[in-house]
Amino acid sequence: MPNGTEMNSLSQAQQASAAAATYDTRALQAEDSAHYLHPATDHAALAASGARVIVRGEGIHVWDSDGNRILDGMSGLWCVNVGYGRRELADAAYRQMLELPFYNSFFNTTNVPAIKLATALTEVAPQGFQHVFFTSSGSEGNDTILRLVRRYWDLEGQPQRKTIISRRNAYHGSTVAGASLGGMSGMHAQGDLPIPGIVHIEQPYHYENGRGMPSDEYGLLAARRLEEKILELGPDKVAAFIGEPVQGAGGVIIPPATYWPEIQRICDKYGILLVSDEVICGFGRLGQWFGCQRMGSRPDLITFAKGVTSGYIPLGGVLVGERVAKSIIGKGEEFAHGFTYSGHPVACAVGLENLAIVRRERLVEHVRDDVGPYLKQRFEALQEHPLVGIAETCGLMAGLVLVKDKATQQAFAEELKVGMVCRGHMFANGVVMRAVGDRMIIAPPLVITRPQVDEMIALIRRCLDLTLADVSARGWM
Repeated sequence: MPNGTEMNSLSQAQQASAAAATYDTRALQAEDSAHYLHPATDHAALAASGARVIVRGEGIHVWDSDGNRILDGMSGLWCVNVGYGRRELADAAYRQMLELPFYNSFFNTTNVPAIKLATALTEVAPQGFQHVFFTSSGSEGNDTILRLVRRYWDLEGQPQRKTIISRRNAYHGSTVAGASLGGMSGMHAQGDLPIPGIVHIEQPYHYENGRGMPSDEYGLLAARRLEEKILELGPDKVAAFIGEPVQGAGGVIIPPATYWPEIQRICDKYGILLVSDEVICGFGRLGQWFGCQRMGSRPDLITFAKGVTSGYIPLGGVLVGERVAKSIIGKGEEFAHGFTYSGHPVACAVGLENLAIVRRERLVEHVRDDVGPYLKQRFEALQEHPLVGIAETCGLMAGLVLVKDKATQQAFAEELKVGMVCRGHMFANGVVMRAVGDRMIIAPPLVITRPQVDEMIALIRRCLDLTLADVSARGWM
């Protein structure tokens, strides 16, 4: 007779099977291919394979329409921090929809949830942030950054300061301004990007760009690329530098400890604005409320989104530091920028409740003191695997590199797409791990526990074994 745990597992399996029976996966896939254009997708390839239809989520797991249970190692898309199935967030949205489902923030009007969330955000933000501009996404947030930065320098009597410096392989959204600020070559190849006034420097990727050099020495070298670019352009032409504390979509690129303090020194030296894109790193992901607090920088502007509502409803924005706010409020007239959904009352109500959950359950401390250090211990042990060149973590972000030859760190040929082979094994075996080239990355929900970390690592290790067997059988090793 099965014990209680086994009976519970059987019950879950039976429930999943019953739920799957209500979906016709093939029909849904056909309808999806016929009508739904997905983001960042080869649609012909997707139509041939069929999309995986996700139908339910609970805690750190999701289920597909065939009843398969999947550990979500990517928190949806870096965002479902408090986990799936939180009734408190659904109730907050429902109550607000009944009371005031929408009103705009133009016409000199406001609403209570927007006021309260703006206040709550200033309470958890780094010192010096007392103002918030709301958007519906991180991409819109970085569009707002571009407008704020250039408006600030206009008001300061230096309109020639227009150029924003970013980094290659950075991600700052997919709108025209966001994709231009980002450094993704594939995005720039479509649509004649970047737009004028945005330039890029080397990303601080020690594994790729600083081999043979101590990490701290390379961090200083990479940061000083900023000063080189400022001097090349002319200090009086440079408006701002933007960067993610840890680059997310670029592959969880964790900079050396010396990098961000040196970036801060350079920004201070030349008086340029510093922008911290915290769309991924904010709200506890790195074990502090904001990643800049962990990395040792003091930004003037902070972009946020994703974790502010744990992805339950779209919301983003910009935390505006006093240096910029003082000019925008005190020297300007109308700031001619905004969105219909800026300060959307339902989104803000969900954001308020989400922040309350993060505070009540001490999730920032949970990442910093408990599960973050434990993930580091377990994940970095994967470096022993014959397919892994390096495995590293920062808070609840982690990445490993698949290599052909561990001794020499020789990479696989790019056209083999070994990362995608590995990702296929991950999905087929019940865990979501994203492939960025041959770098495999995770960012699990902040509510993950130590036993669940063990579950995730066991699944990842199994899939690495399957990938090794696969590439060996194909003669790629």
